[in-house]
Amino acid sequence: MGKGGGCFQSKRRQRGPGSASDKATTVESDAHVPAQEKTEGSAEIVEPAVPPLAVERKLKIFIVFYSMYGHVEALAKQIKKGVDGTEGVEGVLYRVAETLPSDVLEKMLAPPKDPAIPVIAASELADADGILFGFPTRYGCMAAQIKAFFDSTGQLWREQKLAGKPAGLFVSTGTQGGGQETTAWTAITQLTHHGMLFVPIGYTFGADMFEMDELRGGSPYGAGTFAGDGTRQSTEVELALAEYQGKYMASIVKRLNHT
Repeated sequence: MGKGGGCFQSKRRQRGPGSASDKATTVESDAHVPAQEKTEGSAEIVEPAVPPLAVERKLKIFIVFYSMYGHVEALAKQIKKGVDGTEGVEGVLYRVAETLPSDVLEKMLAPPKDPAIPVIAASELADADGILFGFPTRYGCMAAQIKAFFDSTGQLWREQKLAGKPAGLFVSTGTQGGGQETTAWTAITQLTHHGMLFVPIGYTFGADMFEMDELRGGSPYGAGTFAGDGTRQSTEVELALAEYQGKYMASIVKRLNHT
């Protein structure tokens, strides 16, 4: 008998209700319908659930600082403003632990710390996409509190958890010759041993970097302010430079992360 002969019944042939052929046809026609689209005992088709869109993770720049009288903290908050103004990047403020006892701080007339800014543990640095460190000077070098913090990063150094992370610096000094540059460049050794990428601002801030008519902190190494005897507050230019450093650092971090 030739091919297509009458020994096999076609599935398209009409059969009585409940026949085996009807069942086969039903299974075959339903096979392409996803399970979630079938409704038992009903012909209603349920639309498949749409998965939620993935939320893009913001890059995080940690702004880690020590501030006794609030001058460095003021710069840190301006830096955060600059970072947060960059799409896809978020600035996170942290302070390092105080090493002086409270009675000594009271005698030095140091104001209380802002409780809204948490103290950072060294291990948390590994979670940052970039870090900006801020501190006052002590004889042209970083203050003991921030040095103690760097000294606590030995495990990160052993595991090279900070290698390749971009990092920048900002400072406060009491006088014009007190270390606006030396306080920064003596701190670069800490970044170097961790294999971090030092990101200076250079002269990218523009004309205000060359302004000579007004007393101004800051340098090509990073933002800065003069504290004087502790009563002087940062000028608009100093704060603007700090905000700019936040924006500049955010742009570098985005570039390095290809976002």
